[in-house]
Order: sequence, then C-alpha cells, then structure tokens
Amino acid sequence: MSAEPLPPRESMEFDVVIVGAGPSGLAAAIRLKQINPELTVVVVEKGSEVGAHILSGAVIDPTPLDKLLPGWREDADCSLKTHVTDDHFFVMTGATSFKVPSFLVPPMLNNHKNFIGSLGDLCRWLAPQAEALGVEIYPGFAATEVLYGENGEVRGIATGDMGIGRDGQPKDSFTRGMELLGKYTLFAEGARGSLSKQLIAKYQLDKDSEPAKFGIGLKEVWQIDPKKHKKGLVAHSFGWPLSNTIGGGSFLYHYGDNLVAVGFVVHLNYDDPYLSPFDNFQRFKTHPSISRIFEGGKRISYGARAITEGGYQSVPRLSFPGGALVGCAAGFVNVPRIKGVHNAIGSGMLAAEHTAAALASGRANDELVEYENAWRGSAVGKDLFRVRNIKPLWSNFGTRVGVMLAGFEMWCSTLGFSLFGTLSHSKRDRDTLKPAKEYKPFPPVKPDGKLTFDRLSSVFLSNTNHEEDQPVHLKVADISLQKSSEHDVYAGPSGRYCPAGVYEWVDETAEPRFVINAQNCVHCKTCDIKDPNGNITWVPPEGGGGPNYQGM
Repeated sequence: MSAEPLPPRESMEFDVVIVGAGPSGLAAAIRLKQINPELTVVVVEKGSEVGAHILSGAVIDPTPLDKLLPGWREDADCSLKTHVTDDHFFVMTGATSFKVPSFLVPPMLNNHKNFIGSLGDLCRWLAPQAEALGVEIYPGFAATEVLYGENGEVRGIATGDMGIGRDGQPKDSFTRGMELLGKYTLFAEGARGSLSKQLIAKYQLDKDSEPAKFGIGLKEVWQIDPKKHKKGLVAHSFGWPLSNTIGGGSFLYHYGDNLVAVGFVVHLNYDDPYLSPFDNFQRFKTHPSISRIFEGGKRISYGARAITEGGYQSVPRLSFPGGALVGCAAGFVNVPRIKGVHNAIGSGMLAAEHTAAALASGRANDELVEYENAWRGSAVGKDLFRVRNIKPLWSNFGTRVGVMLAGFEMWCSTLGFSLFGTLSHSKRDRDTLKPAKEYKPFPPVKPDGKLTFDRLSSVFLSNTNHEEDQPVHLKVADISLQKSSEHDVYAGPSGRYCPAGVYEWVDETAEPRFVINAQNCVHCKTCDIKDPNGNITWVPPEGGGGPNYQGM
C-alpha cells in the first residue's frame, strides 16, 4: 500500500450484520425481520449479484423452507418446481452399472418429497423476499476484515477497498471500503469462508471438535434431447472411475425444461497426488450408461465448490463474543443425503431466533451461547447426529466395505441405535497426501469438445471475471517451500486439484516457476484446504469478482 495513510472508512450501524447472501444468510435475515420488523438488518455479498457465487446439486429438502416462507410453493416466481419422481442409487464399474435394490436403501436417503432446482435461482428469489421485509442487501462487496471492540468482541466487518493495483498501490479508481457495524454479526460465508476461518482460529472454536473435512464438487448443467429427459429423476452413484481407496461419487438430476445437472464429488482426504477431480468428472461422463444421455445435448454451465463433509463431529463452537457461524461456514452438510441447503436454512433461522431474543432483552456484542447450546437438539443437530459415522466408515474402510458398513449404520440409526458410538476423523485433508514417488500418473482425459472438456473452456462457461490489475488473492506464504515440497515431493498437485487451471508449474528455465492464473479462480477454496503444507491462503478478491453462475 502507499506510504500515505488511507482515509478513514465511513461506517454504518445496524442491529445485525450478515456476511453472505446464500441460503443460511438470507434465511437468517428473513427470520429476524419476521420476528421483529423494527430490527435493522444488512446482508453483504461478495458476488456481483445474489446467486452469482452459489453452486449446489441441488436436490432440496423443503421442510425448513416451508417453515420460513409457507407460501413459496404457490409463488410463480420461485423456480423450485420439479418434484422428485424417481430416485436411484448405482454402483459403477468401468463397463456397466448396478442399481442398488430400493429395499436396501436406508429410508433417510429417500428423496421423493424433495425438489430439484438451482440453489442460485432459489437465492435470487429469497433476496427480494428479504428486501420486501426491509432487509438491506449489498452485492458486489466482499467482507475482508473482522472488526473487533476493546475487549476482543466482534463489532462488525469491513468491506474491501476497491481500486488497488497489482503492486498494492491505490489507482485513480480507488474507493475505500465501508465499515458495517452491528450488535451481532452472523457469518454465512459457506464452506471454508475466509473470515470464518479467522474467527475459528482466533477464538479456538474448533478446539473440542474433530478436524474439518471437505470434498470438492464439480457440476455441469446440460440441455438434452427431450426424448431422453426424465423430469424428476434423481440418480446417485459411487465406484468407477474412483478407486476403492478414494471416496466420492456422482449425481444426475433431470429437472426444468430438458435440463440435467450432472456432477461429481471427490472427498479431499485422498492420498494420491496425481489424482485430478476434474479429469475424473470428465472421465465419468464417458461411461456407457452416462454418455448416451448427453448425445445431442449442449453443456450450458460449469462450476466447482468445496463442500463441508466433517459432519456432527467437526462442527466447531458456533458462538463467540459478538457473533456466530451459520450454514456451511459451520459445516452442516449431511454427507450421505448429499444435502446441506435444508440445514443451512434451518441454522440461519435458529441463529436468527436467538439473536432476536438477545436483542429484545437489550443485549449486544456478547456471546450468543443459547444458539450454541440449542443446535444439537434442533432439527439440524438431529439430522447430522444420525449420520455422524458415515464419513469415518467410508474413509477408514474404503468404498466397497465402507459403504456397506455405512448402509448398515444408517439402518441401525433408523431403528434408534448405533453399534459404532461416535467415530473420529483421523487427519486434516491436507495431511493425507503421500509423496508422488509412491504413485504413477493417471492417463489424461483427452477432451473432445462434445462430451468431455478442458478446464479453460469450462471456466469460460462459469462467466468468471476478475479485475486483472489487482493484488493476487491466492497468497503463497513461502514460495521456496512450494518448490521444495509441493513440486519436488508431491509433483505439483495444485495443477490437478484445482478445477479452474489456476496453478501451473512452468519449466521454462533450470528452475520450474509457480504460476498463479488468479483470473481463472472460481472461488472453490480447494487450494486453501488441500495444499500439503497449508501454504496457500485464499482471500477475497475485489468485490464482484469471481464466477457469475447462472442456473447453478
């Protein structure tokens, strides 16, 4: 930055500041205003518009949405219209697939009362519902700093300065960020939120929790031949092209006007540094039972996002002085159900109710300990508790044995007991990689431009855009460590785990050079999770930058 001091920020005061206009943040804002219309509530969103950074499968359990906005089903403007009509699980091999008999599938995995649609579009609908109640929503402004009071309590957030050049100096277009001050601040940033990560560390919110666990989800939306479309069909699979030791699977959802959402999830606790989630996604689509669905179709969207997978054991303490974590910032995804939206909305509502009660009693900037004490007994906590052992069983025993044990555990849970107690997660995801010398590279997937694609053409479909003359928002703490470890020991996994072609090792001199193509970043946060040394930190770029997802 310039040697001259920056001008002071302007500030605005509210009762509640919410960071993130995803389902949890918007649900919290709506519920606050439902309880007390006089409350002043603001939501700040780093995407260029509400929904721009939202990506999910998505098959949505409507139960909490029914409680929040009971009339949503009758609203013609709400895009969530496709009921699940068929629901199947498959085991994939390289040549064929086997349907799991319905009577073997635990009842909690049943999707028949759920809806298929775009979570981004649902958030675009929720935003005006919040605004109609008086909530202020500011898209295009990234929350980059937590503001603290004299006693270490959270007082609000500051949005990032705009118009900073790549050299760190203010440009002619420089605009100072704003301070948004609140009596309470709710952090609804989603998985691996940058400020949530800081708060967890500052207040040691995870000291009594298991390590946070993550997956990466990659998704495409296709428009297919109407003759092949089966509106309401939900299909999930596990197995090929992943090996027995690598967790993950696929989803395939038919909805809307001949739309199909196809996606692939890879658990980020894999050990093989040569594994590429993106290549495995493209490879999956070449399976005979899958490729025929897309013949004559057109890919219209692409994106990727980290997913929280630690579940019940990994949820950190949710409250701290002046604020709380909600939604995927806290890690409320139900892994076997492949759902988190219902718990995001539910946790946002729960946090709002305890925040409103605290404000009604004259409190401010203290700890919302009632929210922390309540979540385990809520629908959110109960939903996660009954599947708490599924991820550890899969990780510890591999796909073939682990999935069978997980199925057995879910049936036991349905009957009200567990033979396993509560299992632990063994390691952080970044600690699971093994040296490249123990593995062989996978053969690359050659894109044909019709069914399979490369990263750059995929990023183009995500409408990703960043102001090029700004500081790189992917911070490498020690570039020499990146060379000696990430490159020399692990053969540069960043170029493979990144789904957007951000990272490259370029051999143009005697020493390979680490290149960061920050303009490609789709904000998935995988690098912040999987770098073997924790040497890469994702921070928000200038507000409005990143993907501009449509229909995701």
